[in-house]
Amino acid sequence: MAQPDLYRYLDYRGYLRDWFAAKKAGNRRFSHRAFSRMAGQKSPSLLVDVTEGRRNLTPSLTEAFCTAMKLTAPEAGFFTALVHLDQASTPGDRNKAWSRIAATKRFREARSMEAAGFELLSRWYFCAVHELARRDDFRPDPAWIAKALRPSVKPSEAKRALKTLVELDLLELTDDGGAEPREVSVVTPHEVAGLAARNYHVGMLELAAEAVERFQPEDRHLCGVTVSIPVSLIPRLKSELDAVQERLLDLCDSATEDRDVVVQIGLQVFPLSDRRVP
Repeated sequence: MAQPDLYRYLDYRGYLRDWFAAKKAGNRRFSHRAFSRMAGQKSPSLLVDVTEGRRNLTPSLTEAFCTAMKLTAPEAGFFTALVHLDQASTPGDRNKAWSRIAATKRFREARSMEAAGFELLSRWYFCAVHELARRDDFRPDPAWIAKALRPSVKPSEAKRALKTLVELDLLELTDDGGAEPREVSVVTPHEVAGLAARNYHVGMLELAAEAVERFQPEDRHLCGVTVSIPVSLIPRLKSELDAVQERLLDLCDSATEDRDVVVQIGLQVFPLSDRRVP
């Protein structure tokens, strides 16, 4: 049984399970106790405790595990980033870990679609470029796109967005020098799906705040209400917001006029206080 390819993993615990299974298949006498000795540790159940999620890896244990598995320096760096991705306490630290993972050439080669899918949601202008391509004056030219977006982005960022959209089959470049947007489902790996969604919403909320000053009242519409409610009403409010979003999407999709502008429609409900103690 061949050793698993580390660069195909986003879950370090899953890699440890598969690594041990491959090691065991090659040597029936290999055990969890033997692994602990190789890692310089005393607990014979250390590996199974980590793989089953009962224990996390500290920096020193991470180094010990890399030594026991005889990982090369690049592999050890990638494995350490996987540990940080799983155990980081803040979204910022998880994003830093993801950046290190996504920058690894062998990971991009092994899981290019997953990396591209995460980037799609994490950078607001990727989705904006996809919708911008519905305009009949759209040009798949980074300089044109960078200037058309609000706020404007760098041509290099627009170029990256175009490349990613084409890779994900969300945008098809045509022979006449144009582009056609396509409707394709993009699946983000579950290890980072929540982080990607968080990045998307945070980015859009930041743009919404900036829109108050950037655009004139006739070009924007912000509405909100502050109310006190029973906690039991929250699921109903979420359902109502989902229904409104569906109606708005139907309205946009059924428009027969030419597309003129890309907009962001936001619907939110979130607490502004702690909960009352019964």
